[in-house]
Amino acid sequence: MMAASRDASNPLAGLKDVQAGGAKLPPVHLWNPPFCGDIGMRIAADGTWYYLNSPIGRKPLYTLFSRVLRKDGDDYFLVTPVEKCGITVDDAPFIAIRMAVTGEGRSQTIVFETNCDDEVTVDADHPLRFATEAGTGGLKPYVLVRANLDALVVRALFYDLVAKGTQEGEWFGVWSGGSFFPMQRASEIGLVPCPRPSARPTCWSAPHPACCARRRRHGMPATMT
Repeated sequence: MMAASRDASNPLAGLKDVQAGGAKLPPVHLWNPPFCGDIGMRIAADGTWYYLNSPIGRKPLYTLFSRVLRKDGDDYFLVTPVEKCGITVDDAPFIAIRMAVTGEGRSQTIVFETNCDDEVTVDADHPLRFATEAGTGGLKPYVLVRANLDALVVRALFYDLVAKGTQEGEWFGVWSGGSFFPMQRASEIGLVPCPRPSARPTCWSAPHPACCARRRRHGMPATMT
């Protein structure tokens, strides 16, 4: 992709138009400005934003950048009405740092808050997915924030998610917004089939050492009650 010329001293001049739009998310999916090349910006796996290898410490600034973030294919861009600049994302562009849960079972609703102040209610339009972590084989949970942009759920909240989980047939997972989001096959993490699922939402096998090891391997607590 050929880059259009730009002022290197002001790589995102079009941000002033976004700021003028107020709190409403800008329609970045409708903008098709010229590509202006990569600008040396990176979002690290822990959610820290960097510009030219220096961390961006001002939350209002990187939150503003996050509002014009777009993913096209496997690539990430900051898009304004007048320019499209490439950036690097090490894992997910957002981090889910807080979680609120209301209701129980199939009536349960889970809401996440990201490091950029987005609030996301987990449902069919904002699903949870669980990826396998390279090297460890453990699970990494992600929630869709908007339009191909995920938030990685921090480890502490993952344990809270597991505590809110239940077994549905062969799968262990969580309910939210009327949808079930499977984490792992129940048999792979030491769960046994429940002959009376209506009697107990979740049936855990006895805390056998092999079951505990399987749970640790998948990034889950060794024992769950």
